[in-house]
Amino acid sequence: MNQDRRDLLRDAAIEVLAEEGGRGLTHRAVDTAAEVPPGTAKNYFPSRDALLRAVAERCVEQYHEVMARSTAAGPPKDREGLAGMLGALLKDVAGPGRARMLAYLELQNESARKDWLSEVLGVVAAADLAGLEEAQRAARLPVTPQRAAAVTLALHGAIPRLLADGPAVLAAAGLDDPDRFVRDLLDAVYPDNPRPPGTS
Repeated sequence: MNQDRRDLLRDAAIEVLAEEGGRGLTHRAVDTAAEVPPGTAKNYFPSRDALLRAVAERCVEQYHEVMARSTAAGPPKDREGLAGMLGALLKDVAGPGRARMLAYLELQNESARKDWLSEVLGVVAAADLAGLEEAQRAARLPVTPQRAAAVTLALHGAIPRLLADGPAVLAAAGLDDPDRFVRDLLDAVYPDNPRPPGTS
């Protein structure tokens, strides 16, 4: 099958999930979003589960692309480098990565009832836990698995807030400024390794 057409359909399905939610993900909706003839999506992905799997796999691919860009200059060399990397990831969620993350959250809801989908999405969770722990080690923080997981899970918990909450709630949670949120998070998890003087 045509890979470019397949990717077009998968990207269109991400947009449908982001805009309409899980209930709105139909073959017809994907055809419309992709501006292709009726029946095209069903030809590539015959069942709804096949469509869900294709979207999940595309989200995993896009996650790896985002992480590759975030580390293109190499791993963070210190605490401030790590804070910059994590802040950039959160800003991507609220900006260019918004549709991808909304779709991913919809997929997570579906995965609570579909074990096979949970396995597909588990690739992202496992990569995040391992990759962000390694980034904290590269930044020369006094890492333990528990501390590394606390940072990663706090970032994961911030994502739905960034996508759904209004300015007042974001300010109350400290997420109106993702860079400050990340620095405060690192201060809380690593109080024995304070930020350099003059940073805020």
